[in-house]
Amino acid sequence: MSAKQYKILIMGASYGSLLATKILFGGHHVTMVCLPAEAELFNAEGACIRLPVKGRSGLVEIDTRKLPGALKAGGPADFNPSDFDLVALAMQEPQYRSPGVRDLLEAVALSKVPCMSIMNMPPLPYLKRIPGLDTYVLRNAYADASVWDAFDPASMTLCSPDPQAFRPPEEKVNVLQVTLPTNFKAARFESDKATTILRDLQKDIEAIRYDAGDGQPVELPVKLKVHDSIFTPLAKWAMLLAGNYRCVTKDGPRSIKEAVHSNLAESRDVYDWVRDLCVALGADADDLVPFEKYANAAQGLERPSSAARALFAGAPNIERVDRLVQGIARQKGLNNPVIDATVELVDARLELNRKKV
Repeated sequence: MSAKQYKILIMGASYGSLLATKILFGGHHVTMVCLPAEAELFNAEGACIRLPVKGRSGLVEIDTRKLPGALKAGGPADFNPSDFDLVALAMQEPQYRSPGVRDLLEAVALSKVPCMSIMNMPPLPYLKRIPGLDTYVLRNAYADASVWDAFDPASMTLCSPDPQAFRPPEEKVNVLQVTLPTNFKAARFESDKATTILRDLQKDIEAIRYDAGDGQPVELPVKLKVHDSIFTPLAKWAMLLAGNYRCVTKDGPRSIKEAVHSNLAESRDVYDWVRDLCVALGADADDLVPFEKYANAAQGLERPSSAARALFAGAPNIERVDRLVQGIARQKGLNNPVIDATVELVDARLELNRKKV
């Protein structure tokens, strides 16, 4: 374990509970911000994470009440960000404009506490760390870009949320099931001091050996990898545009597997085009993931993306990485017809949903 026990605030308790659980193994104190009913359940029963482990049949179940760290939960008005060493953003981007959450986010910004996003949608302050990018013209990709205005870009970093997980609908909301146990990939902060927190957490997570009840400690997947390049977390963009957003069709949602493999050549074209865009921004090709590796992983993703599910469940807002990538490409004088068509499909469905609200 690290010499220091960190206090970490995580805004969001669904996907956020996965990161929280990994951190708890290091003996740290984790606080999650969530809805009242969720907070009551987490405080009473902890979080339950189920994940596949290589070489074992079935899923390994982790009960956070048995881990060295301490977990608690509450509402956005219950905590002062200045009391924490690190804040993690694990809600969907449109949620940050909601009452209470918006106030807490502003308090996080003003506190200057290091803040790491594990959203698919990179916060605007993080994009300001990319040289030569005009972030003002990208504001229309956000549900409410003004919630990010108080942040100092130096206090913000991005962690690619590569692991895939969902809440089984038949279970209590403190249960999260991992379907793709890949790694969180975080870019360093501008300061060495803030980055040290991430590197300490990385070491703690890499050291985890867990006894699932049979007396045989196993190494658990889903690690935190800290990178010096600010472009490494952008590797997720190609995956989102080739898979997640192409789950949206005129007739309804389809699985990520189908979105990628029903037309593999088109998927590859979109994926490689987005990778090339990231390279044009300054990424090294080695920072990014080859299409073959992603396509192989997509074989196991037999559910529609969370964005597609939300869209066809009537959500008036979803994260718009599709629109963000389109806007960044236009700054480079580039466009992709498949991505343009995807943006139009999502726009049309959102317009329909908003008319029903």
